[in-house]
Amino acid sequence: MPSREEVVYFGAGPSGLPTHVAAAGSQAFLNYEDSGLGLAELSHRSPTANQILADTQAALISFLDIPDNYQILFLHGGGSGEFSAVVLNLVPVWVEKRRKRAEQQLSGDESAIVRRVKEDIQQYLRLDYLVTGSWSLKASQEAAQLLAPLGDKIVNVALDARTSNGGAFGTIPSEDSWRLTKSQENETCGSAFVYYCDNETVDGVEFPSFPKALEPQSGGEERLVVADMSSNILSRRIDVSKYGVIFAGAQKNLGITDITLAIVRKDLLTEVPPASFLHAVGVWSPPTIMNWSIIAKNNSLYNTMPIFSIWIAKQVLESLAATHGAAKVAGQETVANEKAALLYRVLDDHPAVYQVVPDRKARSRMNVCFRVRDSDLAAEKAFLDEAKSLGFLGIAGHRSVKGVRVSNYNSVSMANVQKLVEFLIEFAKR
Repeated sequence: MPSREEVVYFGAGPSGLPTHVAAAGSQAFLNYEDSGLGLAELSHRSPTANQILADTQAALISFLDIPDNYQILFLHGGGSGEFSAVVLNLVPVWVEKRRKRAEQQLSGDESAIVRRVKEDIQQYLRLDYLVTGSWSLKASQEAAQLLAPLGDKIVNVALDARTSNGGAFGTIPSEDSWRLTKSQENETCGSAFVYYCDNETVDGVEFPSFPKALEPQSGGEERLVVADMSSNILSRRIDVSKYGVIFAGAQKNLGITDITLAIVRKDLLTEVPPASFLHAVGVWSPPTIMNWSIIAKNNSLYNTMPIFSIWIAKQVLESLAATHGAAKVAGQETVANEKAALLYRVLDDHPAVYQVVPDRKARSRMNVCFRVRDSDLAAEKAFLDEAKSLGFLGIAGHRSVKGVRVSNYNSVSMANVQKLVEFLIEFAKR
């Protein structure tokens, strides 16, 4: 049986943990600070649990420089749960804006206000989705099925990257081709939000930076941006102020499964109509367990939160902070970029053997996807089998696309990337 030091794990998720975090976690799971109980056994309402939660929030705020007008939530359901939660929490925000406008125009006539907002929903409610890979596609599909009772035109796929890439994901088309809802053409209200996945783990596609098309507009209402950063959170600097919501499953760069992070602008937690009004105009109110406002009021402790998983996130954050000091996330960004550049360089140096899947301008730093010998399945099997025999684990591509996928998350060291590079060079020589 191999030891932890004898294998190099490049799995796409859950990712590996730094060994010192895993070791500390094993002790904390058994007997936390000599309390006689493991962290998974302590009450989530205990002073110990509340301190862990506060420390984790503080570490995240510091490392990412999160502004004061944002609330940090820890949630259940993973990134897939947030596909629903985004819709169920932000459509009511849009409805509240329309309700307030109608209230001013109709002098408080409740029946007339309900009729007006119902009409507005049918005519103007739009959700913009940028579909650049498997996860943003799933998010758009979830939104469409949730809102199907209101009509089939509410979800606007403003970008489907497959249309310019032969039916496959692997590129991010130029922004002038995106069909975003224009506020000037939609009674100045634009879309309820614009949703995109910053890094697509299956397809190896990553936005190189914040899209210029999503910058604040002149005139009309703001363009509310929602980003799924499940697989690249903590790997580069983020101007949080440009987003309404950022969410991320923890199991890539933040820790282990069981918790989902959401960074939500605080006004979005309060500018919502009563549930009775939502129901009157035919819009669902969010289930309690997905209701960000309720979760925020209860400091993420509305129900039993897995404190052990939050503690692991705290250890990861504190380790990153200790490593990079004043540079904070910018320090980790430098490391992530250097590791990715090393991998892509060796793949590009051997084009007859390795073919990188995504377009060069959209290559992910976190998930390096490539084929072997022009997708020769026998050659890919030989490559994967030999890699496994040498201790390189978790590099098979997603089952939907096959090929090879090397996940370059924060826990992967430069030394281990260099070991893989040596194997890639040696294999290419044959």
